[in-house]
Parts: sequence; C-alpha cells; structure tokens
Amino acid sequence: MAELKYKFTNDVLFKWLFTRHQDLLKRLVAGMLGIALDSIKEFVVTNPDIPPEAVGEKFCRLDINMTVDGQRIDLEMQVSNEGDYPLRSLYYWAREFSSALKEGGEYIDLPRTIVISILAFKEFECEEFYSEYKALEVTRHTLLTDSFCLKYYELPKLPEVTDATDELKLWLNLFSAKTEEDLKRIEAMGVSIMKQAIGAYRTVTATAEFREIERLRSRARSNEASALGNARRKEKAEIARNAIGMGMDTDTIVKLTGLTREEAEALRDSDK
Repeated sequence: MAELKYKFTNDVLFKWLFTRHQDLLKRLVAGMLGIALDSIKEFVVTNPDIPPEAVGEKFCRLDINMTVDGQRIDLEMQVSNEGDYPLRSLYYWAREFSSALKEGGEYIDLPRTIVISILAFKEFECEEFYSEYKALEVTRHTLLTDSFCLKYYELPKLPEVTDATDELKLWLNLFSAKTEEDLKRIEAMGVSIMKQAIGAYRTVTATAEFREIERLRSRARSNEASALGNARRKEKAEIARNAIGMGMDTDTIVKLTGLTREEAEALRDSDK
C-alpha cells in the first residue's frame, strides 16, 4: 500500500486545505454542529493565514477560528497525545470566550463558543468516537448555559463507513486515511463532496507554497523534539549524579533514571 506523504491529520495541511476551500469547511462545520448547510447565514474564517515566520515557533497553533451565525467556533486537529488535551481544549475555549468581551461590553453579549477537536488518538474511556461536554448541574442535569460546548471526535474509534449517506462519518474516515488505497475506497463510494475534498487535497499538496510551509513546520517539530530530548537527558544525568552522591548502586540508578548501565557508570567515573 502506498502511504500518503501528507495525511489529513497534518495540522498545516488541514488548515491550508480548509481555509482555501471554505465551501468544504462550511460543509464540514455544518455536519459537526448538526445543522443544515443552508441554515447558515453568516460564515467567516477569522484567522485564514499561516504566517511563515510563525510556523517555526514552538507554540504555533494551526487551528481554524470561525464566526458562524454569531457563534465562535474553534476547530482543532490534534495529532499528539501529550496527556493534557482536555485541559488544553478547556483553555482554548476560555481564551476564545473571554476575548469576545469588548471593553465596556455586557456579559449577556458573550457569544456561544464551541471548541471542536478532531483527535488522532484515544482520549476517553468509552467506546463512542464522539463526546460532547456542556455545563450541567450534577444531580438535576439541567443546563447552566449553552455558551459552553466542547466537542471531541476520536478518529481511532471510528468504524469504517459503508453508508454513503452518513456524510459526517465520511469526513472523519477521510481524515483517518493513511494510504492512497484509503482515498480510492472513499472516492469509489461516489459521494460528490468527498471527491471534491480529495481533489482539493491533491491540488494543495502539489503546490510549492504548501510544501515549503510544511518543510518549515517539520523542521520546527524536529528541533523541538531534539531540544526536549536533550533536556530529558540532562535531567536524567542530574538525577543520576545526585543518586551517585547518595551512594546508590548502579542497578538502582538504572531503574531510577532509565539510563543504560554504561551511561550510569560513565557518570560515576566522571564524578571521581
């Protein structure tokens, strides 16, 4: 099987594709909000650009922010499970919600704010691929306000779709595609919006502009991983030196730090 060079879970590709093909984005968001496409009267992407200088920054986010009929929508594609995503998505919601209050504005004017997260990993201990969280009273389950909403789609839990009329599952299966064969299988279902999305994908990934932005992003990821690895090695070495100073034997130090015996012994020799 020919693996895709650029998968839909690639954050640069995801933003580039959907901000340049906003008809596709509008269709996707309508499905994720559970509303009819023709019911949307206002649809504005508020952060359509990807500044090349920002792509190399450590904390660069490539989310898509939208205003949809007065609601604030933040669409996130998240590939790496760093163990803190629910808190991060709550922070994203709080930032979007609080920034909507203008100086001198009234709290009553704060918009409904929704963070939609597409996750390339399993996050919750449930079988369902879709989870939605709102602000409810814990015993009566009454809604405090509809201003708060977090939606999560966990791609690894998604069943292979066979129903060509289930458009939302088709989108999610497209985002899960890993090979050319996966794309061809979805194309073969004959759904025009999927053919349109795959055609847009092929056009975008062939452009030199996208490939350069992705190259910069990939280099930033590698630099970040390298820096993190160096920091962890230094931390392990410091723990090992402290353990050596306390008279611990090499086997204990290996178990404590995850260093190899050779690395632990080298640190012991260097401190003599």
